[in-house]
Amino acid sequence: MNRPQAEPLTDRELEVMHAFWSQGEMTAQVARDHLEATGRVLTYTTVANLCRILAEKGFLNRIGETRPFSYSPTKSFQEVSGHLVTDLLHRVFKGSSEQLLLHVLGTTKLSPKKRAKLVQLLQDDERGES
Repeated sequence: MNRPQAEPLTDRELEVMHAFWSQGEMTAQVARDHLEATGRVLTYTTVANLCRILAEKGFLNRIGETRPFSYSPTKSFQEVSGHLVTDLLHRVFKGSSEQLLLHVLGTTKLSPKKRAKLVQLLQDDERGES
């Protein structure tokens, strides 16, 4: 039975997706090893099940007919993160990007470099540039 593709990602599924976004196509074992190297220890069975679920949800493509299967991301980081931020914007901030931005700026210390980048983005937005 296939899961609906609209189902949101769990925290663990998102961790696995980050591994695939950074490494590209790989097996569940290689994904598990990558996660462990970055400080997240999960069993092989857990990662293999997460890969299967992510494939059912449409986030990973299973490659091959025999085990070990390889997987590759079907959705980019930009696509998934954009959807998650839009969802957060509408559900928490009732669609107000200003409130979201004020919240982030009020709770985050920006380095001078990041502050300059933000100022540049705001200036570009005022001029209608992308």
